[in-house]
Amino acid sequence: MKISTKGRYGLTIMIELARKFGEGPISLKQIARDNNLSEHYLEQLIAPLRNASLVKSVRGAYGGYMLTKPPHEITAGDVIRILEGPITPVEGIEDEEPAKQALWKRVRDAVKDVLDTTTLEDLKDHVDDQTQDAYMFYI
Repeated sequence: MKISTKGRYGLTIMIELARKFGEGPISLKQIARDNNLSEHYLEQLIAPLRNASLVKSVRGAYGGYMLTKPPHEITAGDVIRILEGPITPVEGIEDEEPAKQALWKRVRDAVKDVLDTTTLEDLKDHVDDQTQDAYMFYI
């Protein structure tokens, strides 16, 4: 399974909105500028997220987008399914032999588990473990 730029940039939008949760709307222009992305492309991605009621739009000079729920209630799986469709690493597994069917189901379930247990709260608060090790001293 390969997550396309739709899923990756969609998660970027949602993480940025999670970081600003409770502070009012944030514009796609700002998200695009802060992340060096195309505003036009982000506009295409926000529509399905709005239609799925994960975000709402606020009109006006200080308008933009906001999450409809707190970041701990929205998972990466929610976002990926809306933008990418069902999570299926292999198409047509019913035609595979039983051992391979079982393998592909385990892979699918593992990916689903990671995506469905990782919230926007987790992603917005993530600290890179590798940078922490750079400052760790061992005696």
